[in-house]
Amino acid sequence: MTTLSVPDMSCNHCKATVEAALGAVPEAGAVTVDLTNRKVEVAGPAPAAALIQALDKAGYPATLA
Repeated sequence: MTTLSVPDMSCNHCKATVEAALGAVPEAGAVTVDLTNRKVEVAGPAPAAALIQALDKAGYPATLA
């Protein structure tokens, strides 16, 4: 499980964009978005760098939480 902090998420559109971006990463697995705390949990074994890169490309800079 990888937990990411995504401070720019604030609405359901953001949530959908983040879910789609992470869902496209191979081996990401299940993605759980917590808008209140602006965190995302990724269940699969995808490398954190690949997840962060996917979010950056989608316009949502992220860091490991």
